[in-house]
Amino acid sequence: MASLTSNTDASSEPAGSAQGAASREPNVTRRQGPRDAFRLARRKWRTGERVDMSALARELEINRVTLYRWVGSRDQLLVEVIWNLTNHNLTNAAETVDATGVTGAERIIQTVTAFIDKAISHHGMKTWLANEGEAAMRLLTRHQNGFQPRLVARLEELLREEVDGGRLDLPADVHEVAYVLEQLVESYVYLFPIAGEQPEARRAEPILRMLLR
Repeated sequence: MASLTSNTDASSEPAGSAQGAASREPNVTRRQGPRDAFRLARRKWRTGERVDMSALARELEINRVTLYRWVGSRDQLLVEVIWNLTNHNLTNAAETVDATGVTGAERIIQTVTAFIDKAISHHGMKTWLANEGEAAMRLLTRHQNGFQPRLVARLEELLREEVDGGRLDLPADVHEVAYVLEQLVESYVYLFPIAGEQPEARRAEPILRMLLR
């Protein structure tokens, strides 16, 4: 599944892709492939439409066997779609905060808070949690499904940048702190299906400050 998301972020397609080449040569018919399935699933999820494997196969004009061979199960496909968007949003949040010049604990606090806000305000995420909340949390919070360890790793990267640069002093192992941050993100992003409360990113900020200072 990793090949489906390589060089493919949430907002653009790879420059010089086969699709672009085909559009420049109208007599060339490009065959559908795994990335097409991924992009279609991502587009549907982002707009709040249910990702249905039968519907995807029909739209791609392939059979279900081929689709499953390309992307694995529906759960695997959803994890890849959501990780692609999550990684994009976390990177975007970090870049926005970096433009302000803040460093150290404040950089982590502002980045994670902005990331939580992006997650809870995303139409696709809100719709998915409302319609498939229990299944969504199962996919995103269990280590074996692949989403959680990747988010922990990305948060650890952010922490290590500040620790290695001498801008943040942590009294605990960096990986352990990253894991706690990931758990905090979960608590606020999935607040509605867990506790029936409307999530607000600003509620996480004082907890982050207490943790990192």
